[in-house]
Amino acid sequence: MKQGQEFTPDWFSKPGDSLRALMLRQNLSALEVASHLVGGMITLRGLLDGSSAVDREHATALAGAVGGTMSFWLKRQEQYESALERAVDRATAVEADDWLLLPVPGEKPRGRLTSEKRRDEVRRRLRFFNVGTMDAWQARYGKICTSTLFRTSAAFDSADGAVLMWLRDGELSSDLVSTKPWNAGNLQDRLDTIRKLSKLKRPEAFLPKLKELCGEAGVAVVAKKAPSGCRASGASRFVAPDKAMILLSFRGRSDDTFWFTVFHEIGHLILHGAKTFVDSEMGNNDVDESEREANEFASDLIVPPARKEEFRELPAEKYDVTRFSVSIGVSPGLTVGQMQHRAMIKPDQLNYLKRRWQWDELAEVMD
Repeated sequence: MKQGQEFTPDWFSKPGDSLRALMLRQNLSALEVASHLVGGMITLRGLLDGSSAVDREHATALAGAVGGTMSFWLKRQEQYESALERAVDRATAVEADDWLLLPVPGEKPRGRLTSEKRRDEVRRRLRFFNVGTMDAWQARYGKICTSTLFRTSAAFDSADGAVLMWLRDGELSSDLVSTKPWNAGNLQDRLDTIRKLSKLKRPEAFLPKLKELCGEAGVAVVAKKAPSGCRASGASRFVAPDKAMILLSFRGRSDDTFWFTVFHEIGHLILHGAKTFVDSEMGNNDVDESEREANEFASDLIVPPARKEEFRELPAEKYDVTRFSVSIGVSPGLTVGQMQHRAMIKPDQLNYLKRRWQWDELAEVMD
């Protein structure tokens, strides 16, 4: 670097990064920190993801909640905004078209993109993905496109951009979920209790309990409706060295699909560790070894191996299916789903035994 030349890095760190680090260091839950903020969890989410600026009121509250001074937090916001604008300058000049290919949450701009609108749209993407250059994005997120094991049906393909937006949105929501450190053994120990939750009818009854049980094993469970173009039912990945995430979309809105997805993603975490998986069209046999293993893991959770022979001889009658389901401790819908997958019955047979939910009731439990 020449003498007198100012160093202007092309990376930036939002105040939420410091906030997250302090919360982890002090073992503070999102609820504890949110209790200090006007607006509670909504405000905390905005501060963590950078969509809300730290003002004097926020700075005072954060100083009391996690430490630092009011001036520290205001300075962090000032530094972030300066670094972000430098990154926007560069990105708009040399790689705006690449950035604009990436979808982000919120409404799409209408009409022709003026130079100022292009700049605003680039800024939205830098802030959402928390990176300053396309190279940084490729290093942090682009590799997911190649390392993620996508499972899609023969009829549909998931758009990488929509999937990445869904994953990133889930990642941001997982910041608000406090968990114990990841422990595969603890998760394994809770499997029987987790599978019994399938007998509960309403999402507001079973989802909080599922989140609590998984959180005790270091897994943040996030329910997030998939955006247009993303046909994923679920995903699993590590969002920190000692914290995993299971992301659920409620795609299909039926109990058999939902719970198979839950068990499938748990299987990935226990069997395959820190890889990232995005799964759609659960039960497809035309998949690789890791997917077959997760499918088998989920299937064995629904119908225990010791009961498989009895299951294969199960008559396709309401009474028999219900009786068998009660005896193994799952809802009848899960048994029906397994029977359909194994071609024991037609795809439309016994579907009335499945529980189905509407988006308006699911909206109450989505993150």
